Amino acid sequence: MTSIHPTAIVSPKAEIGEGAVIGPYCIVSGNARIGDGCELSSFVTVLDFVEIGSNCRIAQNAVLGGEPQDHGFRGEESWVFVGSDVIIRENVTIHRSTGEGTRTVVGDGSFLMEGVHIGHNVVVGKNVTMANKVGMAGFSSVGDGAVMGGMSGVHQFVHVGKLCMIGGLTKVVKDIPPFLMADGHPADIFGLNRIGMRRAGYDTAARAVVKNVYEELFRGGLPFRKALEKLASSEHKSDETVAEILAFCHGSKRGIALWTRGRLEKNGEDEHGD
Repeated sequence: MTSIHPTAIVSPKAEIGEGAVIGPYCIVSGNARIGDGCELSSFVTVLDFVEIGSNCRIAQNAVLGGEPQDHGFRGEESWVFVGSDVIIRENVTIHRSTGEGTRTVVGDGSFLMEGVHIGHNVVVGKNVTMANKVGMAGFSSVGDGAVMGGMSGVHQFVHVGKLCMIGGLTKVVKDIPPFLMADGHPADIFGLNRIGMRRAGYDTAARAVVKNVYEELFRGGLPFRKALEKLASSEHKSDETVAEILAFCHGSKRGIALWTRGRLEKNGEDEHGD
């Protein structure tokens, strides 16, 4: 049974799903769609042109659907789409996109912790975790299963790949390909996210393939683009994971971050161990 607190202001035009709970002092505008089983705790604002999937939990003072902070925005109809089973904690802001009919997207199962900002035209993949105060600038993206450390920031148009792990306070100004860890100001790549890959079901052989691909790309002695061409013509190109890495790198417009050495080695660890 849907429950709407008497202090909440909910437009009669809003679409509210079965079993949804709208808590005290929430505001839900007319062009909003809230899925079955969602819970808005209190003081949550859902503005026009926001669609939320089922079973999401949204905490105090979150604001979804604010106009994009973009000089190019002209009041066109654009949307925020939040998938199902998403957790949005206190003070999170998610802005609509720029461009008629476009969307800012947060994928299923993602967890946005306190103070996260998702800018216009951002695409957040499925099962992404963003710690407190992460900032995603306009047109940036982060792939499925990635983890963003607290107070890290992603520059506009920059892409973070699938199952990456980004350290806290990191300034990401160039693309980070899938399955990698990055840290720094600006961010450098310093290793494979082996634990994340293992938890996601990549076996030892699959992790070894990824390691070998990045060894060839970053340390094979060829310029990066030449190394990409070599891999694209190799027998490994048919491997799904390799194809994903190659597609990401070929599609990079901002350029790929550097892979630095020494960080793990200083602690006596082997960054290539498995």
